[in-house]
Amino acid sequence: MKAFVLPFFLLVSFFSFSQNFSTDDISEAEAKAATGMFTTQRNLNTNNYDIKYARLNLNVDPTQAFISGTVTSHFEAKENMNTVTFELVNNMTVSQVLQRGASLSFTQNSNDEVVITLPQMQNQGVLDSLSISYSGNPISAGFGSFEVDTHEGDPVLWTLSEPFGAKAWWPCKQDLIDKIDLLDVYITSPRFNPSNEEYVAVSNGLELSQTINGSNKTTHFRHQHPIPAYLVAIAVTNYTVYSHTVDNNGNPFEIVNYIYPEDLSYAQQRTPVTVDIMNLYANLFEPYPFADEKYGHAQFGWGGGMEHTTVSFMGGLGRGLIAHELGHQWFGDKVTCGSWQDVWLNEGFATYLAGMVIENLDGEAAFRSWKQDQISSITDRSDGSVYVPAQDTTSVNRIFSSRLTYNKGSMVAHMLRKKLGDAVFFQGLKDYLADPALAYGYAKTPDLIRNMENASGEDLSEFFNDWIYGEGYPRYTIRWNQANAGSLNVKITQFQSNNSVSFFEVPVPLRILGTQGETLDIVLDNTFNDQTFQPVVPFTVSSVQFDPEHNIISKNNQVILGTDDLAMDQQMVLYPNPTSNVINLHKPDALQVNQVRIYNALGQMLYAEAYSETIDVSRFSKGILFFQMETTQGVINKTIVKE
Repeated sequence: MKAFVLPFFLLVSFFSFSQNFSTDDISEAEAKAATGMFTTQRNLNTNNYDIKYARLNLNVDPTQAFISGTVTSHFEAKENMNTVTFELVNNMTVSQVLQRGASLSFTQNSNDEVVITLPQMQNQGVLDSLSISYSGNPISAGFGSFEVDTHEGDPVLWTLSEPFGAKAWWPCKQDLIDKIDLLDVYITSPRFNPSNEEYVAVSNGLELSQTINGSNKTTHFRHQHPIPAYLVAIAVTNYTVYSHTVDNNGNPFEIVNYIYPEDLSYAQQRTPVTVDIMNLYANLFEPYPFADEKYGHAQFGWGGGMEHTTVSFMGGLGRGLIAHELGHQWFGDKVTCGSWQDVWLNEGFATYLAGMVIENLDGEAAFRSWKQDQISSITDRSDGSVYVPAQDTTSVNRIFSSRLTYNKGSMVAHMLRKKLGDAVFFQGLKDYLADPALAYGYAKTPDLIRNMENASGEDLSEFFNDWIYGEGYPRYTIRWNQANAGSLNVKITQFQSNNSVSFFEVPVPLRILGTQGETLDIVLDNTFNDQTFQPVVPFTVSSVQFDPEHNIISKNNQVILGTDDLAMDQQMVLYPNPTSNVINLHKPDALQVNQVRIYNALGQMLYAEAYSETIDVSRFSKGILFFQMETTQGVINKTIVKE
C-alpha cells in the first residue's frame, strides 16, 4: 500500500493536497490504512486449496454502503478435502452456495469464514468450482476496504484492501502467497448519478464491455495475470476519462486516467509525466509487465495512492507519488513480497525507483539531495533492521516504517548498486523480475540475493547480513596525509551504531582535492577496521572529502589530517613497483610482521606466508596485487602492479 493521509477530503478538493508526498507521508498513510487489519493472521483453514480463477459479479450503488453479488471461484485441491473455507466478514450474509446448479450446505462463523461442505471428497490435484452469493454492508473503520462518499456533492465508491481487507467486500482467499491466475470483474451500478451524470466503473485489467440494462450498466474487466486478493479493486463515480499512449516499442498501450470532473484541467497537467516515468522504468528494468492490458490512475478520496494492479488509486498526482505507485507494478505487483517480513522488496524498491526518477529527470544535484534526506531519516535512530522480525509482523507501524522499510530499504538498494556497478545491478534486477520461480508470483529476500549473486558472481551474504538483517549503520574516521609525492596515505576507522553488526564491509568513496583545483574521486574497498591504503594521487592534496555524493548510510563522520598514526605505514616500502619477478619488502627494525598475504583484484588470496624480505611474484597473473601485512601494531595494506 502506498500514500494515505487522514481523510479530511470531505472539506477540501482533491488537488489541494500537497503534490510532493514524502516517504514519511506515504508510509504513515499506509500504516493508517492497515490499522486493525494486521491483527489478522494468515488463515490456515484456507491452506488446502489453490485459487485458479475468480469471477466477481458485483452490484453496487455509490450512494449506498452496500454490496451484493456472486463470486465464482475455481480452485485446485492441495490435499484431499471435503470442506472448503473462504474468508468473508461475518456481518455479510451468504444466501446460497451453488456447484453446477446444486446447493451446498455452509456455515458462517465469527472468525470471518464461510465453511462449505462439498458433496463428495475432492481429491488432491482435482480442479473444481463453486459460486457464493452474498450481500451486506461492508465494515469500514474510516480507512477501510469499502468506502462510499462524495466529491463536490457527487457520490463515489472505492475499495482498498491491503493487507487483509478484501474479505470485507467479497468472499476470497487472502493468503499472501496464493494469486488468482485469471480474474473477471463485472460491476453493475446505476447508469446515472443523482445529477444525471453517467457513472464510470474501474477495475483491474482491460475493459472488455459495457452493457446497458434499463437504468443500470454493467462494465466487464478482465485481468489475465496472477493477482493476490489485496490488489483487486473497484471504483465507481462520474469520472471523466482520458488517456496517454505509451509507444512500447511499436506495441502501444494506454495509460487511462479516471478523474473527477472538477479536477480534470489540473490532472491533465500532472499525468503526462507518467509516460516518461514508464519509459524510464522499461529501459532500466523491463517493459511494463501488464502492457497487454493497461496502466491507469483512478482518483479516490484519500491524499495518497494504492498500487492496485494495472490501475493505481490516487488521492494526489504529485510526480513522486506517480513514480512510487508505478514502480510497484514491477516491484510489488508482478513480483510480490512473499511475507510481510520481506515487505521492503515492495516498498524499498518502489521508493528507490521514485529516487531514480529524480536522478534521471532532475539531475545529480537533486538526486544527491534526495539521498541525503534518506540518510538523515535512516540515521535518526541507531537500531532496527530492514527485514521485519517475526514478532513484529502484526505491528502496522513497524511494517510500514518509513525509516526502515522505505528509506533504509531504498538506500540499501542504492548501496548495492554502487557496490556492484550499474551493469551488474540492473542485470540482477532484470533477472529477478524475469525469474520463472518469481515472475507474477512471490519472492523473499533470499530470492533477490540469489539473483544478484548469480549476476555478479559474488558472495553477497555479508552485505545482506549487515544491511538487511543487521541493524544500525557505520560512523567513519578518515585519517590521511601525503608524505610522498604521487600517493596518499589513508587510514579508515569504523564504529558501528548497533552491536548486531561487527563491521560493515562497504566500498568507501573519497574525493581528493588538490592545491591547484584538481579533483580525484576514489573508492577504497574497506573490508576490516583500521585498514590503511596508499592510492596513487598525482598532485599535491589540499583536502579530502568523505562520501561527497551521499552513497553510504552513515553519520557523524570525520576526516582528519594526521601524521603519527600513519608513520608506520609510510615506513613499510615495497619495491620495485611495477615488477615482473621479485618484490622487496623493507620495514623498520622495530616493526614485527607476522604474516604477509597477497590478493588479486578479484579478492582471491594467492599467498599467505611468514614475513620475508623478498617474494617471487612471477607466477602470478599480470595486474594489481594487494599486499596485506599483519603486524603487531595493526594491518598495513600496499598495492603493486605485476607486469
